[in-house]
Amino acid sequence: MIDKLELTHLRTLDALHRFGTISAAAEHLAVSQQAVSLQLKKIRIILGDPLFVRTGQGMAPTPYAKLIAPHIAQVLVQLNGIPLPLGIRPEQAERTLVVSGTDYTQKVIVADLVRDLRFHAPKVKVAVVDIEVSALTRKLHQGEIDLIFTVDGYVAPGLVSQPLFLEQYRCVTGSQALAESEPMSLEALMRHDFIVTNPGVANFRGSADGWFERQGLARKVVVSAPSFFMALEYLKGSNLVAFMPARLLPVEGIHEIALPKYPPGYSVVAALHPNAQGDPFMTWVLDRVKARLAAP
Repeated sequence: MIDKLELTHLRTLDALHRFGTISAAAEHLAVSQQAVSLQLKKIRIILGDPLFVRTGQGMAPTPYAKLIAPHIAQVLVQLNGIPLPLGIRPEQAERTLVVSGTDYTQKVIVADLVRDLRFHAPKVKVAVVDIEVSALTRKLHQGEIDLIFTVDGYVAPGLVSQPLFLEQYRCVTGSQALAESEPMSLEALMRHDFIVTNPGVANFRGSADGWFERQGLARKVVVSAPSFFMALEYLKGSNLVAFMPARLLPVEGIHEIALPKYPPGYSVVAALHPNAQGDPFMTWVLDRVKARLAAP
């Protein structure tokens, strides 16, 4: 039924009609081709029509898709015409947005945000800086940083945080043979050597050690890596094991080990100065980030 269509559905249909291929539509929408294909599958079920069929030149619209195309375009024009608070529109904004994040949040959040801003707010410059925990609050208060993407526990008192998503851990290794021995008990996992990630300082204790100890288990950590990305590189071609955030996977050369249970995940948040809460552009940026993270 028409009333079940969502804004994402309308934008997908519009992009497919305008560009004629899934790849071009995905590039325009700044999403993966798989995401466009999944959206099209859902829309077909809702409307009860194939809508677009494959041809040698791409995707050809059905008669029904041609019929509804101008209506969809009109709806999107009207939606895009809705003014932001105080009359500020993202395409009119001229400013520099300074974003701070770990290597992990830069990968799973900031990369998409940069692409989104280039399309919707091309006059906005983006400066991305690594997180300096000791100076983070001071830089926010002094206006040197506008927005931080980090783990909930690292948000200093006095800042405003907005939850984005809950990340889950997966157990991985560079050894395909080791992964194929799944499922693996936690007791058996303890017989293998671990890599842990500790940004900023070498430490052979990781966030999961307390969880293991509460279950009467102790693991042997032999490598401390400064980032998740370097830990993944160290894992490749080895029989070491590690816990990695699910949103960084899959990675070529890395294999997942199924376990009966996993360490608890962590909440990823956006943090900003209280004064920025009334900034309509910052509100728009956070809404874009949340919408992107909620998308399939």
